[in-house]
Amino acid sequence: MVSADRDEIRAAVAARYAGLARAAQAGRAISDGDPDGSCCGTPGCPDADGLPEAAVRASLGCGNPVAVADLRPGETVLDLGSGGGIDVLLSARRVGPAGKAYGLDMTEEMLDLARANARAAGAENVEFLRGQIEAIPLPDGSVDVIISNCVINLSTDRPAVFAESFRVLRPGGRLGISDILAEDHLTAAERLERGAQAGCIAGAPSLAEYRGGLAQAGFTSITITPAQQGGDGVHSAIIRAVKP
Repeated sequence: MVSADRDEIRAAVAARYAGLARAAQAGRAISDGDPDGSCCGTPGCPDADGLPEAAVRASLGCGNPVAVADLRPGETVLDLGSGGGIDVLLSARRVGPAGKAYGLDMTEEMLDLARANARAAGAENVEFLRGQIEAIPLPDGSVDVIISNCVINLSTDRPAVFAESFRVLRPGGRLGISDILAEDHLTAAERLERGAQAGCIAGAPSLAEYRGGLAQAGFTSITITPAQQGGDGVHSAIIRAVKP
């Protein structure tokens, strides 16, 4: 994929999510996937109790990476593509006052929404950063856990995402990701047919591609567990991996 194509796709994704952030700020319900109903912003999700309504309303994920990552008190966690901030706020609860939860997003509108939600929640152990998941603005070895909720599949340079994730994790650090993956038998063209490029299932990587990318970056103990089907041959999935 040439650089111009990547830039156009990134701009289209940013524009889409900026619009969704504005809709959430205006009090409108928004949705962008959640094929299996397990996204923690889903109404009735007990983990979301007590969070600002705007944070729940702006939840755009396809699963619950906070639970997947098994966060522990005192840990530092980073959410790639943090959107309206719901997973960062949930993470902040789990790591407690001795821990820290970062959110990284490239969309200023989403960051504004997330910061407002953090203030409304009274969360003091959170910080939202502007940047791209392919170039994480944190030092080497500064994070215990990386989570992400239906975002990495949208990247036009997933090897860079995996390499950057490996870089910022401490030795023994881990990934706990919810994402959208395609079955290995689907061609790239068939994957693109299953959704618009800025949507949650567009351009979904294959299971083999995802596993191979994580391994190439240096991760071990990689497990990919398909969850519910979100389209013909496309699934939400739980991905775990460890930095040795």
